[in-house]
Amino acid sequence: MKTRIITQSHAAAIARGVFVLALTLPFSAGVARADETCSSPYLARIEGQEEFVYVWTLGVEGLGDGADKVVTVDVKPGSPTYGKVVSTASVDGRNEAHHAGFTDDRHQLWLAGLDTSRVFIFDVYTDPAKPKFVKTISNFAETTGGAVGPHGTYPLPGRMLIPCLSNAKDKGGRTALVEYGNDGNYIATHWMPTKEDARGAANANFADGYCYDARVLPRKNALLTSSFTGLNNYMRDLGQLLADAEAMKHFGSTMVMWDFHTRQPKKIFQVPGAPLEIRWAWDPKHNYAFTAAALTSKLWLVYADDKGEWQAKDVAPISEVKGGVLPVDISLSADDKTLFVDSFLDGKCRVFDVSDPHKPKQIYEKQIGKQVNMVSQSWDGKRLYFTSSLLANWDKKGADNEQFLRAYSWDGKELKPQFDLDFTALKLGRAHHMLFGSSKLGPNRVVASAN
Repeated sequence: MKTRIITQSHAAAIARGVFVLALTLPFSAGVARADETCSSPYLARIEGQEEFVYVWTLGVEGLGDGADKVVTVDVKPGSPTYGKVVSTASVDGRNEAHHAGFTDDRHQLWLAGLDTSRVFIFDVYTDPAKPKFVKTISNFAETTGGAVGPHGTYPLPGRMLIPCLSNAKDKGGRTALVEYGNDGNYIATHWMPTKEDARGAANANFADGYCYDARVLPRKNALLTSSFTGLNNYMRDLGQLLADAEAMKHFGSTMVMWDFHTRQPKKIFQVPGAPLEIRWAWDPKHNYAFTAAALTSKLWLVYADDKGEWQAKDVAPISEVKGGVLPVDISLSADDKTLFVDSFLDGKCRVFDVSDPHKPKQIYEKQIGKQVNMVSQSWDGKRLYFTSSLLANWDKKGADNEQFLRAYSWDGKELKPQFDLDFTALKLGRAHHMLFGSSKLGPNRVVASAN
């Protein structure tokens, strides 16, 4: 695969194609089609309830085949294999399996490896119960101009947006957003703003070049990114990292608002403590997004003020535990009223009433395990799924190293267990990211390529 040279004007023309499509594809929370509540607005939707949960799983040396793999679990009500693994598909080696995403037509599932920077592409359309390997993008750093550590893959019309965590030169936090076409061919690299090169963004004095998540609010032409840390840190043992005062200085403390149309950063927000997952509100009148800062255990809100200017502020502590609880994944309900927040250190899910996004109030908490990381919520808000692994070298040790997929029902008041899969006993590995699959898909929201 050869690197394409993308000029600024060419990149802007490509971006305009995406933006035009974005304006013609409004999303409504009232649409009957279902899915995970944290999915891209461009994604083809599931009709009705999810049938499968795909778990992107980290391989463990000496456990099963030791490789990273896609684990497919049947979640169809009444199925004889409900709550059971129905297929697994291993990839080459251990790559620090992390996040994944479907292409906009939902025909392919792209799975990213934080350590090797390989991206594995599977066909999940031909037989959703048995994902089939298609190809590997194995020259990511060379092709993208030095971006490494692909965090996940986020569908846009005809292409995938890949926020990265690091770079090939010093493996620090300086990084970029990368775009690939659905055909697996490279399109463009957009480097994060730094103090030295803020690319015209306001508040350049806050710029640190870090990235983690990337999410789009099309009707506001808004692309929002968050920040974490570089490969030198995320591949280290957590205990050693926490004891290294110098290393702990190298975590992101910013979020960036971009012009989605041109892919230009517009404003940098100071958000201390590694803000991670971003969740935009769904209601067309709600111009805001939540994130959780991992190292400070705070909820943050990025919102449009009365003048239409984007602002950021912390709106609630996630716990009163001294030293914090390391909040990781969050899930916002489709009606924008309830936010589920997982915290890794204490293994709990805390539930907040966010009807007033400026004043979240905790209304419930549940012990999910000795550690917990990801949470995926069904569109109707009745089912939530949790997994356990954060990073291979950050997971707990010994008896605290629980590795699972756990399903719960939610009635608006409490989480009730439905099934529990022990990934260690099943010799599968460390369960990380989840995505919903189905054989029943709604019409594709995007019928034209952005190219």
